[in-house]
Amino acid sequence: MNRRESLKALGLLAAGAGVLATACNGESAKEARIANEASDKLPGVEDWEHERTQKLLEEKFFTDHEMATITVLANIIIPKDDTSGSASEAGVPDFIEFIVKDLPSNKIPMRGGLKWMDVQCQKRYDNAFIKCTKEQQIELIDEIAYPDKAKPEMQQGVAFFSLIRNLTASGFYTTEMGVKDIGYVGNRPGVWNGVPEDILREHGFDPAQFFG
Repeated sequence: MNRRESLKALGLLAAGAGVLATACNGESAKEARIANEASDKLPGVEDWEHERTQKLLEEKFFTDHEMATITVLANIIIPKDDTSGSASEAGVPDFIEFIVKDLPSNKIPMRGGLKWMDVQCQKRYDNAFIKCTKEQQIELIDEIAYPDKAKPEMQQGVAFFSLIRNLTASGFYTTEMGVKDIGYVGNRPGVWNGVPEDILREHGFDPAQFFG
């Protein structure tokens, strides 16, 4: 299993545990993503909900540096490959910005985690996370991406990475790109081509009688 598949698998497992169900304070993650893309009121949305959504969209929580860090992390978790685009190409950073404003309890963990990443990189590589080489970034992430293998002193990083991985998976897999990435095609009508020839023969019928 390569890095893309292993990190995606971890993210999907975590998302399945409840992130998708609670991503937007009663709305689905998909609705939150759509709200982030549209200014018109969506069908079935109350006026107060629409007004609140628009207010959140107008606010800015993360700094430019923090958004750049989120973008790098999201693309490491779900990078572009032959199957689909990267997390940032699917609009995941903006999704995370919206969700964190919608669920303020995530503000401190996210901001603290982003700061933790920079502090660790400053100590190790004398640079902020986004200015480190890809190899240095992955070296740090490998120490926090797998909770069962992480050292006790890395638990803050583990908690942060689990959170951003969950949000990245929630954002990505509620987009058209993400749905196509996992091969979901939705409900399709069944096609009946008749009884298979081997079954007909098994019951003593000549397939030629039916198929010519």
